[in-house]
Amino acid sequence: MFPKNKNINTGAAILILIFALLFFILAVRFFYIQATGTAEGETLAPIAQKKYTRQATIEGHRGTIYDRKGKPVAEDTGAYTVVAILDKKQSNYVKNPEKTAEKLAPILKMDQDDLEERLSKKDRIQVELGSKGRDISHSVKTKIENLKLPGIAFIQDSKRFYPNGVFASHIIGYAQKNEAGKIIGKMGIEEIFDKQLTESDGYVKYESAQNGLKLPNPKESIKAPKNGDNIYLTLDEQIQTFVEDALNNVEKEYEPEKAIVVVANPKTGEILGMGNRPSFDPNIRDIQNYANEALMPFEPGSTMKIFTLAAAIQEGVFHGSELYQSGVYNVPNSAPIRDHNRTGWGPITFDEGVQRSSNVAFAMLADRLGADRYRSYLHKFGLDQKTGIDIPGEKSGIISYKYKRDQLTTAFGQGSLISPIQQIQGATAIANGGKMMKPYLIKKVVDPSTNKIVEEHKPTEVGQPVTGDTAKKVLDELEKVVTSEHGTGQTFAIPGYDVAGKTGTAQIPKDNGKGYQFGHGKNIFSFMGFAPKDDPKLIVYVAVKKPKLTPQEAGSAPSALLFKSVMKNSLQYLKIDPEETKKEQNDPPAEIGVNVNSYVGEPAEEAVKDLKDKGLKPILVGKGNQVEDQDLSGERLIKGEKVFLRTNGDLTMPNLTGWSYRDVLRFSNMLELKPSRVGDGYVTSQNLKVGSPVKKDDYLIVELGRPGEDKPKEEKKEDEKKQDEPQE
Repeated sequence: MFPKNKNINTGAAILILIFALLFFILAVRFFYIQATGTAEGETLAPIAQKKYTRQATIEGHRGTIYDRKGKPVAEDTGAYTVVAILDKKQSNYVKNPEKTAEKLAPILKMDQDDLEERLSKKDRIQVELGSKGRDISHSVKTKIENLKLPGIAFIQDSKRFYPNGVFASHIIGYAQKNEAGKIIGKMGIEEIFDKQLTESDGYVKYESAQNGLKLPNPKESIKAPKNGDNIYLTLDEQIQTFVEDALNNVEKEYEPEKAIVVVANPKTGEILGMGNRPSFDPNIRDIQNYANEALMPFEPGSTMKIFTLAAAIQEGVFHGSELYQSGVYNVPNSAPIRDHNRTGWGPITFDEGVQRSSNVAFAMLADRLGADRYRSYLHKFGLDQKTGIDIPGEKSGIISYKYKRDQLTTAFGQGSLISPIQQIQGATAIANGGKMMKPYLIKKVVDPSTNKIVEEHKPTEVGQPVTGDTAKKVLDELEKVVTSEHGTGQTFAIPGYDVAGKTGTAQIPKDNGKGYQFGHGKNIFSFMGFAPKDDPKLIVYVAVKKPKLTPQEAGSAPSALLFKSVMKNSLQYLKIDPEETKKEQNDPPAEIGVNVNSYVGEPAEEAVKDLKDKGLKPILVGKGNQVEDQDLSGERLIKGEKVFLRTNGDLTMPNLTGWSYRDVLRFSNMLELKPSRVGDGYVTSQNLKVGSPVKKDDYLIVELGRPGEDKPKEEKKEDEKKQDEPQE
């Protein structure tokens, strides 16, 4: 028995020794790792930190673009991406791809077969539905949710949103996501200021358990996101709306090849409005023409005569009462220069020559100035170089000055190429006492986290081509273009305001560059106007290329429609009161406008009656019996215009059918709603139902078109009846 016990004791001793040795090795290893923090040459702390530290992204926002008064014209907004869950292990997955595709395709405007193919993919847990399934709005998401389709879900995202749709689109441009999902500026201010507008994301780091849950007392580190800088434009949203509405009307009525409007403050050079047709909606990027036509040079026509006249007056070679023979002016070794009616009007004064827009008169003035002296004025007015306006796309014009005839035809706007923005800059000297102001569109760039101004653009004088006395005399001459019985600008007169300006009818070169196009309406019809004449607060330039005219219509009809609408509405918006004009007004005084009182604190019923008696359209918002607020007071309005009154009761949504988008904006501003539109024209439908409650920051989405064009006559009459009554 003893040998057996001896063997057992020996084995136990060996095991104990082995375990002791292993424990010693592990203890040494533990203390080594504890002391050095490394194992197998690897530092363990970062590995452990990586394993037990979680990081969540805090998204930054791209900078917002605002108008001059702080109203957003481009901003980030919530959006959604549609995804389909295909994993059959999940409780909620796409069970019937064919039926799902059939219902989803019309809402997403996708091909049904393509959609069904995406939903039928094998061995896929989840799929997106392509570009048309990304960046969808909340209203589209709601439509899809109402279908209650199994397996269809949404990922919350953001997108670039342009609340006004077609609105200074060539200026603002657009931004969209690249392949990595980052929003990038692609055109206009969005592109040229992309670096300033771009945000940088932040993050939060915290310690977690192995399952990813945050520990009770985690060590957190936070890096705040850096939102992109905000950009404030010189554009005024209201004036820009006047521009867009006027362009819509001209486009609808005359179908021009192109149309341009520029509105400027001549005292500062600020561009208050600028629009083109064709244009586009940056939300959907239906772009036909990428060029901002206001920055593109073309033969300006007779608006060029403004600068020739100014140079001639400054140099003392213009004598208004002097007679000259109109009709033809012979040029040595070249074809003669003729007036636009080919025969002229016999011997007339130079004053009358300006009024009739005589080419011969201005060729003679250029001849009197001499080639070198006249060329120096083209330079002084900045017509031979870019203005340097602070948006992309400006092209340099060309002054054709090689031959004698070129020098003389440049004086009345033929042969040389000059852009509208160059003419606007030159015209500021005429409206600003001889001081020429550089046009600009960027007011300031602001860091949203500190409200610090990062960059600021201010009025810049870029020359004084003529004296204040000369500028005044030019305006006096240009006023007669509008008021004189011989004036070519009579159709541009605005009752109640003294307007000075110059018409232009430019020829369009043939496609082969040989000669000019001929035919009724095959011209660029333009007008440069100043108002009020004695102290211009606004310059408005308009141009319409190849409008479709009836045989009886004058070429100036579409450009006059543009100018009068924009200038009149803008002057009234700026509270520039009408004045008695020097010529007799054929229109009755009531047409000039009526004053609007303040009705705040008064009974709503009495306010409605008084406004109706004045020929205005009161729009009541709310169920109370006392007026708490109104959008216009102390202003002069034209008969038929709307006046919005908010009462002390619960606010309810009126019927907006037939309203212009300008009216929608006024209404939204008073109630502090967030408006946006689809299409152009007048309101045909609205997302907020008539009579439904309205509260601050509600989204108001309207669809624009031609109201009632598809309705039966009975429904049209009912809509018209509703619009004639105060609405609640």
